Amino acid sequence: MPHPLQNRLPYDVTAPRPLPGIAPFDMGDWLQRDDAFAGQMARRDDLIATRRDAVIALDPGAQPAAAELLDLVLSLAYGDAGASGPVTRADGAQVAIRRDDPMATLGHLVQEDFCILQKPDGADEHVMTGAVLCFPAFWSLSEKFMRPLSRIHDPVPDYDDQIARRVQRLFDGVQVGRPLWRFNLLRYGDPELHQPAPLSGPARREPAPGARAYLRSERQCLVRLPVSRAVVFSIHTYVVADPGLPG
Repeated sequence: MPHPLQNRLPYDVTAPRPLPGIAPFDMGDWLQRDDAFAGQMARRDDLIATRRDAVIALDPGAQPAAAELLDLVLSLAYGDAGASGPVTRADGAQVAIRRDDPMATLGHLVQEDFCILQKPDGADEHVMTGAVLCFPAFWSLSEKFMRPLSRIHDPVPDYDDQIARRVQRLFDGVQVGRPLWRFNLLRYGDPELHQPAPLSGPARREPAPGARAYLRSERQCLVRLPVSRAVVFSIHTYVVADPGLPG
């Protein structure tokens, strides 16, 4: 299967942004469809069919939050057509709305990956209770599922107790109708979208000297669901040929 690349990144990665790089956005701009839609959706369909255990996870207690997320995505991406399904994607594929399998259905609908994080009563941190993660960038869903935020980010360099508290305050503070977003940027030697890695695995694949390189950027959003109060962490992955930006 050829690697679906975007022609460009939708934001200026060279513009200075004050730390931690978080900004508000309008919910109408949450779910994005770009020029790699058909290729990315074909890759998602294949991964869900052939590697389901690696890309789908849902705790039974998170079923109501997953159902709420599915309804929200359907309404934003498909409007009235999503009320009963099936729906037709922009690439012509028909998607059955499986409400008994919400995370996989979400994975077939849009380019974004979704992680559901909930804060149990009396707990200090949000826990990842569900996900469709087709395009991990050197992390493994199986090692993050049902883990709290501090364990999810382990072993991210420089993720100390102070940063952990700031991130938890950010998740606590996300308001309904006031979503937040940020982006990252890394240089890779491989344009493959599905790049999981265990905690003990190697670092990401750097491009070899003189070899073709790619820029991989994730548009990461935080959205609060109004009924379940779960926080949704969504990831839209862009991979473009490296135009020679300084790294």
